[in-house]
Amino acid sequence: MARYITITLDKRGVSCRARLLDDEAPRTCQAVWDALPQSGAAYHAKYARNEIYTLVPPFAQPKPGRENPTITPIPGDVCYFGFEAWEIGNPAYGYDEGSAAHGDQGATDLAIFYGRNNLLINGDAGWVPGNVFATIEEGLDEMASAAQDMWLRGVEGETLTYARA
Repeated sequence: MARYITITLDKRGVSCRARLLDDEAPRTCQAVWDALPQSGAAYHAKYARNEIYTLVPPFAQPKPGRENPTITPIPGDVCYFGFEAWEIGNPAYGYDEGSAAHGDQGATDLAIFYGRNNLLINGDAGWVPGNVFATIEEGLDEMASAAQDMWLRGVEGETLTYARA
């Protein structure tokens, strides 16, 4: 039986519904499912292009490892990234000193991709493969409009919440 999650931009009041890809990424799906709900400050990607995401403290023990990875996510992909403490703390990324990006234990990035032509590369670290663990089946157009609004008007005060549907 399929499992679903909702992903919500809380301040903007926009949600989408995604189906977990249990067959393609079983370890990642289970780790995320067991850790829900998860919520944190919302960001719009600086390098990857059409991506919004949140950073939360690591929750998977053990980490799922690479599973159904991509460096070219497509619209509707929902991805998991596990970062070590040194990987995303560069001041150029713009994260506040007290944010999850600067945690001693590293950070988990939960992201959605809402448009085409994404490329997951980082100037400091190189390729950044993400585990595609879900696909958005409802609400992608509305989420894409809200994400564009974030890009144009800013992310301040916005949170992104992942929850069981």
